[in-house]
Amino acid sequence: MPIALTVNGSAAGLLSDERRKLVEDLRARGIHDPRVLSAIASIPRERFLDRTFTPRAYEDSALPIGEGQTISQPYTVAYQTQTLELKPDEKVLEIGTGSGYQTAVLAALGVRVFTIERHVTLLEQARKRLESLGFHRIISRAGDGSRGWPEYAPFDAILVTAGAPDVPESLVKQLSPGGGRMVIPIGGQRNQKMYCVTKNGEELKAIELADFAFVPLIGKEGW
Repeated sequence: MPIALTVNGSAAGLLSDERRKLVEDLRARGIHDPRVLSAIASIPRERFLDRTFTPRAYEDSALPIGEGQTISQPYTVAYQTQTLELKPDEKVLEIGTGSGYQTAVLAALGVRVFTIERHVTLLEQARKRLESLGFHRIISRAGDGSRGWPEYAPFDAILVTAGAPDVPESLVKQLSPGGGRMVIPIGGQRNQKMYCVTKNGEELKAIELADFAFVPLIGKEGW
């Protein structure tokens, strides 16, 4: 679902070129899913940042969004999204709405997004951004993401955008037993390993992936 960027004059072209270069860089780093790349290309990342950081919107870096939180670098967003291998209309739970950028990427793939953020201020800001960009089907709430959202379980996929000391048991229980997938960074409060956890019946399979650095997952089943 392409989203038009409404910027007057040549700035629109500049931002379009920067977004195109970002997509090319992501492809060169191993992001090969055309749907994920298309979603990244369609979403104006600068809309999810304070204007101070507009010139850096298409850097492949994490940037501050307030409340001690960050917007993940585009590569991280693309990597986690690609790893989930999402299909249209699947139910996806996002832990850590943050700025709403990752949420928008998920929604652009045509999945049903449920997202939780513990910082009310960030959540309210994200809701406004997402609504202004035409994403009206996202269901969100404030709360402890480490405990998931049992009222809407099971989920086909869960994406965790903060580093956890271990896989929260509540999230495991809320995964669909028919091949549900969870992508989650696990480790210390500064650096983690990304894992992809798959659930088939009562059997769990965890695959260790690459090194990443996320803010810590704060909550009853986090830090």
